[in-house]
Amino acid sequence: MIVAISPYRFHWLVNLSSAIVFISISYIQQSVAQNLGFLIPFVSILMGLITIHMARSEMIYQPPKGNCLLTVCGIIINALKVCCVQCRYFSGNVANWLDHAKENYGGHYTETQVENTKLLIRLFPLFAFQILYRSCVMQIPSGYNIQTMNSNLNLNGFLLPIAAMNVISILPFLILAPLLECVNACLLNAKTSGWYSMICIVVGNTSATLSMVVAGCLELRRKHFPLVEQMLSGKALLVSSMPCLHLAPQYLLLGIAETLVTPTCVFITFRFLPGQIRGVAMQILAFFNGTGCIMGAFLIQTTYIGSQGKWENIQNLERYFSVLFLIFHLLSLYLLLLLPG
Repeated sequence: MIVAISPYRFHWLVNLSSAIVFISISYIQQSVAQNLGFLIPFVSILMGLITIHMARSEMIYQPPKGNCLLTVCGIIINALKVCCVQCRYFSGNVANWLDHAKENYGGHYTETQVENTKLLIRLFPLFAFQILYRSCVMQIPSGYNIQTMNSNLNLNGFLLPIAAMNVISILPFLILAPLLECVNACLLNAKTSGWYSMICIVVGNTSATLSMVVAGCLELRRKHFPLVEQMLSGKALLVSSMPCLHLAPQYLLLGIAETLVTPTCVFITFRFLPGQIRGVAMQILAFFNGTGCIMGAFLIQTTYIGSQGKWENIQNLERYFSVLFLIFHLLSLYLLLLLPG
């Protein structure tokens, strides 16, 4: 219910909790015990699952009615089957090819179910965009952390934990989310909300693209700093003497992208879809987000294999960021084409 009312407030609370967790676990893992740092997230997840299981009856306010994921798939299959049986093209005597699934056109589903499915299909380009966008966001726990690991973590005698840099990407959300919520509440109406949402997504994706550019430029800059010895997890490593805080701009830009894109996608889902189809839309959105995370992990693993298991071959990391920049530059152009619609 919180997400439906205020996605920015919900994600603000999530990111505030994430900032506290990152700082706490990073400090414990580095200063107290490394294994304890791994044990805390495992215990937290286990307790969370137990809590959700115990409170599951209180979390579902009303059982889902009408459309479900199987119904949506059934409508698509039924529409295709009717098209094939009757040997008609999608642009035959109906306004939309999904209309073939309606009962009055020979299908097996009501008009409300088909119309809800048509609204969901219209959002598929937005959902598919999440694959590439989420691949970009995945660079914080992978590519960006590798850069941080090979930079100078010593700040006036204090060895900064690598994961603490993730807090920098959370700061934009904690600052901007309340402002964006005020804009949503005070300035938007039914006519302007569609344009505003698409502009937020385009600007957010552009910010993610710029983050890739900054990461590549800073990687080139890091090459010109002399090497110093640094203890990390009990091992002495030769790293660049460039302070790790020089990498802050790329974290900030990606944090701005996350502030604009993720809540806006949830806002679009709840604003432009009827209640019967929102649950299915959130499932599809979560599926595409998960696919994007897997794709991001696959990309960084491919780069690792290409560097022969040594991240010190930084030219591979530079090329990696260059490829990501090209992908997201094309994605920005794609979203600009969608903007007028």
